[in-house]
Order: sequence, then C-alpha cells, then structure tokens
Amino acid sequence: PPPLPAPSAMLTSRAPALCTALRRAAPGGLASFHSSAGRCRAARVAVVLSGCGVYDGTEIHEASAVLVHLSRGGAEVQMYAPDVPQMHVIDHSKGQPAEAESRNVLVESARIARGKITSLAKLTAADHDAVIFPGGFGAAKNLSTFAVDGKDCKVNREVERVLKDFHKAGKPIGLCCISPVLAAKVLSGAEVTVGHEEEEGGKWPYAGTAGAIKELGAKHCVKEVTISFPDNFPHVDTKNKVVTTPAFMCETALHHIFDGIGAMVKNVLKLTGK
Repeated sequence: PPPLPAPSAMLTSRAPALCTALRRAAPGGLASFHSSAGRCRAARVAVVLSGCGVYDGTEIHEASAVLVHLSRGGAEVQMYAPDVPQMHVIDHSKGQPAEAESRNVLVESARIARGKITSLAKLTAADHDAVIFPGGFGAAKNLSTFAVDGKDCKVNREVERVLKDFHKAGKPIGLCCISPVLAAKVLSGAEVTVGHEEEEGGKWPYAGTAGAIKELGAKHCVKEVTISFPDNFPHVDTKNKVVTTPAFMCETALHHIFDGIGAMVKNVLKLTGK
C-alpha cells in the first residue's frame, strides 16, 4: 500500500477546508471565538458559614462538599460568616458544653475558609449570583435561635437580610441539613426539605424538624438524601429559587451525603443561568 502522508502534510492539505469551516461557524472571524468566550462569566457564589464543627457551628463535611462541587462547577466562591459570639462552645470529644469557653463565629469559620473569610455584613446580592448555606447546628444556634426556640425562633439580622435580598433579586438560594429552617422562617411559603417526617428506626433522627417547618408556614417536601432515588432528591422550589437537600439529617454513608449536596449545588448553579 502507498505510504501515509506525514501529519504536517495532512494538516496543510486540509487547511483550506478547516478555515472555511471556521469562517462558517464564526462569521466574525476567529476573534469572535475569543470574544464570546470572554462573555461567559463564572457564577459568583457566596457561602455562608456558622462556625466550625457540627455541634456548635458549620458541619465541616457539608461545607467541604459544597466547596468541592462549586469548584467542579467552575464557580467563583467567597465565604462569609456573621461577626458574633457563638451561642456556646461544644467539646466535640464529649458532646458537652465547654462552660468556660467563648468563641466568635467569624473567627471559627475562618478555619474552614483557610483564612479567607468576610463579615456577613458585607455580603450583597448585587455582587453574587447565588448564596449557599451549609448545615450544622450553627445554623440553628448562631444563624438563628431555632435550636432553642423552634417555630418561635429569630433569625440573625444579617442572615435575614441576605435571604430576603437574594430572594427579591430572583437569585438562587441553596441550603442543606438543618439550614432550610432559615428559609422556612424568612421566606413566606417557601418549599424546602429536611428529608423524612418520621424517624424510621433512627434513620432520620431529626425528623421532628419537618413539623416545625410546617408550623413556620413553609411547605415541607419528603425527599431522599441519596442519588439512588434520582427523581426524589434534592428539592427545587422553582418559584422561589430555593434548593434544599437533607444531608446529615439522615444517618447514611458519607458518600451519599456528598452526592446529595452535589445535586443541590448543581441545581443552584443551573438556576443562575451561568
């Protein structure tokens, strides 16, 4: 058989056809490819933390999962936290309050943010395309008083402002684990999920939260945490652009939590239109 032409010769022989195809695809010339690429801006997402550690702050696995999936989705991320004292400090090795200690939510959140943390007072909807709240008891203790007051809880003033501003601007809000109670309290008629409404032998140990969400005037939707149920996780309230997933409200394997949060993040990014 005749020898194959060298790769350089093949490219040279096909150059006219390639140029013609490129001109048809980009009537404005090759420069138009670069200019259009420049117009594709990454979604700017704010992540609001509530301290560091599941029992008195942000659930670290959830925060990490949110950040990994945002990175994978190409988002630009800025982390925020309120500059306020924690409700209390929990010794995580004992699960008991450390009575002599006091800590600041912003300072503790900086541990997760690797120091790159900003006061929540500086967060504006105008500067971001979406906002996400990881879970952890900090959402119910430091971002609100839900852990103590239930349906009669109050939400931190800056947290309430952020939720209302993003909602008014039509920008998506993502929440996982216990943090959907914040949207339930602040956004009238919002649809959220914290998983199931019955404990089911301990699989859903915080199932009672669903009842409190209903008492707050929100709609609770029963959802799964795992991608084994692709049509039943997470919950997307398209009207209010609120996306929620149960995460550690369920006693399940860590990779299921990770995947569920990934689905929440993916839907939040989709709603930004970026």
